[in-house]
Amino acid sequence: MKKTIKIDRYNQKILAIVHLTADLTNIELAERVNLSPSACFQRVKALKEAGYFRTFHADINLEQICEHVFAYMEFTLEDNNLAARRKFLAEIHDIPEIMDCMQLSGDIDYISFCCFADIQALNAMCDRLTGSSNYTIKKLTTRIVLERAKFFLGYPLEKLRWRDEMKIEEDEQGAD
Repeated sequence: MKKTIKIDRYNQKILAIVHLTADLTNIELAERVNLSPSACFQRVKALKEAGYFRTFHADINLEQICEHVFAYMEFTLEDNNLAARRKFLAEIHDIPEIMDCMQLSGDIDYISFCCFADIQALNAMCDRLTGSSNYTIKKLTTRIVLERAKFFLGYPLEKLRWRDEMKIEEDEQGAD
């Protein structure tokens, strides 16, 4: 079980900064957060151990380095029960071109953001997914991305309510 830590204002700053610029040195981060390098290092280590950071990666410019096709795939399953959903997710988990998969409310069950080498590779994957009963797909719709007008993998952390702040508000309301 992961250790739980308090997300105080220093930890919030660390998360917000590292989230957008993970390549900072510890000294640069410590300066931006206004902590000593050793205190900053200990906090980052604790945040990692507590699971607040999933991964560290670089957002590379695909347009500059390789040909590719971005697409969204919308999946409607034959059956939307737990067993069918688990089977579908297990089957697509190891397909690297399917970069994420989100369950939605409404008339489709899942949507995935995907990246393929070209249209032929996208079509081959669609055939593979719809041609096998392992995936239990009733309907697959693809939407090819024509232009990335805005693309940012960061979260608007400064606009979100931090859970520790929500708990403080709840505690204060309970004391009234």
